[in-house]
Amino acid sequence: MKILVDADACPVKEIIVRQAKKRRIPVVMLLDTSHILNDGYSTVITVDKGRDSVDIRLANLLEAGDIVVTQDFGVAALALGKRAKAINQNGMVYDDHNMDQLLFERHLGQKIRRAGGRTAGAKKRTRSDDESFERAFIDILEKNI
Repeated sequence: MKILVDADACPVKEIIVRQAKKRRIPVVMLLDTSHILNDGYSTVITVDKGRDSVDIRLANLLEAGDIVVTQDFGVAALALGKRAKAINQNGMVYDDHNMDQLLFERHLGQKIRRAGGRTAGAKKRTRSDDESFERAFIDILEKNI
């Protein structure tokens, strides 16, 4: 088992590394060339800035039993399809029960934006979001060790 992180805009990298270190679980952080990362623990893979470059590389590294941290529903769906676990930065665990709804909502949002409409942006991150993520992340780690 390894932890793969869609790290470009991930606000919980420190939590991931701290919990992975405690359990000696390898972490792979994937990001594009517009970001720099060196946390002293993770393997960092940098890819070009092309559309979905990080997502494609992550999907190619992904194996059954891995854990993926991403806010991208498409990446989470790929993870579930490969029998891996997936969680977002707020602690929502992706599963077969919520994935169809999330992908449908993403599709509707894209449709609205293509038609010139606007959709709500992300709300400001809070300490409570970090705590929710850490609780859910620890739960996934403990269940999969």
